Amino acid sequence: MDYNRAREELKPRLKDYVESITSKSKGANMYVCPICGSGTGHNHTGAFSIDKSNPNRFKCFSCGLSGDLFDLIGAVENITDPLEQLKRAGELYGITIEGRPTAEEDFREVAQNQPKNERYTHMDIHTNTYTHTDTETNLAYYRECQSHLQETDYHLKRGISQQTANRFMLGYDSQYTKSTGGAVWQALIIPTGYYSYVARNTDPQADSKSRYRKTGQATPLNSKALQTATKPIFIVEGEIDALSIIEAGGEAIGLGSTANIDLFINNYLKKQKPAQPLVIALDNDEKGQTATEKLEKALAELGLAYYIYNPAGEHKDANEALIADRDTFIQAVAHAEHLEEEALEAEREEYLKTSSYSHLQEFINGIAESVNTPYIPTGFSKLDAVLDGGLYEGLYIVGAISSLGKTTLVLQIADQIAQAGTDVLIFSLEMARTELMSKSISRLTLLDVLQNNGALQDAKTTRGITTGSRYKYYSDREQELITRAITAYGEYAGNIFIHEGIGDIGTAKVREEIQKHILFTGKKPVVLIDYIQILAPADIRATDKQNTDKAVLELKRISRDFKLPVIGVSSVNRASYNSKVSMEMLKESGSLEFGSDVIFGLQLKGVGTSGFDVNTAKNKNPREVELVILKNRNGSTGGTQSFEYYPMFNYFKEI
Repeated sequence: MDYNRAREELKPRLKDYVESITSKSKGANMYVCPICGSGTGHNHTGAFSIDKSNPNRFKCFSCGLSGDLFDLIGAVENITDPLEQLKRAGELYGITIEGRPTAEEDFREVAQNQPKNERYTHMDIHTNTYTHTDTETNLAYYRECQSHLQETDYHLKRGISQQTANRFMLGYDSQYTKSTGGAVWQALIIPTGYYSYVARNTDPQADSKSRYRKTGQATPLNSKALQTATKPIFIVEGEIDALSIIEAGGEAIGLGSTANIDLFINNYLKKQKPAQPLVIALDNDEKGQTATEKLEKALAELGLAYYIYNPAGEHKDANEALIADRDTFIQAVAHAEHLEEEALEAEREEYLKTSSYSHLQEFINGIAESVNTPYIPTGFSKLDAVLDGGLYEGLYIVGAISSLGKTTLVLQIADQIAQAGTDVLIFSLEMARTELMSKSISRLTLLDVLQNNGALQDAKTTRGITTGSRYKYYSDREQELITRAITAYGEYAGNIFIHEGIGDIGTAKVREEIQKHILFTGKKPVVLIDYIQILAPADIRATDKQNTDKAVLELKRISRDFKLPVIGVSSVNRASYNSKVSMEMLKESGSLEFGSDVIFGLQLKGVGTSGFDVNTAKNKNPREVELVILKNRNGSTGGTQSFEYYPMFNYFKEI
């Protein structure tokens, strides 16, 4: 029995099927729902009922399932293909189904699911006018045009066989005038639904504005494939492109225009998950590429399976490829069925690359490369001993409350590293370049005095270096001291690169400057950030803590990507001079304790002990301070290194 007659014969068997799979419930025509079970129990009224006015339809008011016999069979037996649902009904009631649904049947099902507010609303893409047709007139017109299809060979020249033309009810109108501005077209008529069709001017001399007219609401060609397809579904632009894919043995939907992407997403994809993965295969031009990106983004947001695949090769679209080389195109379309397994294999290969074995040679090479520079000494021998030689690849944090000298300490480390020949990249987000340089030169005046048994009063403060008006009051000895300090600084200043910033340097800028430094010098620097909390925010809408978290994680990533040490100075919130530095103090400052490799805390010696007086401790000269190792990912923690700190001259001395 043919498809249409079988459906009409089987529809009235709904009640028989319901009573064969479930039981009656309280109320006329009410049953226990075979899907959700609603209506179970002697005193419960069933939510599942057969419509009194239309006994071929059912509805469950509990789970919302509704439809006819075939829909119910599909729900009960998990059959999504309407043809297979029909065949299963035939098996149950002794009817053999022959053939497949006609184009008219497809149109009817599409029309039933078409949103009413989408009917009769499509604007003609060339004339900017709306057209209106009613259902019965369209069907009669399709049938009339189909009877004249033999009068043209246009579809055959485009590679579309008579069989495919019949399946989609293609027709021919030799006197087509709708929306043509009075011109008479010899047009191929391509129905896309009850309410819409495309007229294709078969005149090869027609200009680009006189090739297509679209009548009725926007309906993708073969949209039913979203529910019935048994193979990947190509999404293409034109209707003839979709027919070309189908001609080659594939499954396809023709959008009609890239302008219909939003309609396709909202009226089809958001309402029901496609039965098969989608294959985006829009035209090979700039417009098609832009539309591909838009559709890809939408599919990703909806969580739908999709692939981007071009079966047309170097040709503009699917139909051009079909005409140029039919066999190659057929093979390309067939290949789409292997995209899922290829993607899975590619994913498997990427996953296997995460095994330690895959990185073993890289590990061995890294050991060999580290022979010459296994670590970078800080210049403080006792601190280096604690750090197993010095600084390694990783993120180092130096935290303290204000005015304890954390910037001065890391600047001295930077100078000592530079003196040993390693470049240092400093991102100073609070102090000017001149202030950092004068701190270094001030320290060098003190060292000169101490090493040469000079007079301590000759050493110069930062202000004493930068305030030019004072120089006329300096003795020759003092001026010579400053000159020697500047000369000493100049010997390694070529290894120090200072970038000033006031709210405009973020982690992206840090990464960019590191890349530039390595490119131009061929050397990996030690990187110093002063200080982390005033890096430019990654997101101005986020909280300070959230932005600090992002900055710490990105600085850690930078240290890993470039395989170099990054030292970050951090403020410590909600602490006092009377409190020992601790990890608890850092929690208010973001994810420092989780993202860093080593954390140092700077504090006054004796803080937290009985009888400690902060003013006495701060007034000592030199001031006694301690560097506490709060975290050491690859070594011991809890150790303390003592220093004498000369705040006037920006100098730390290990003791």
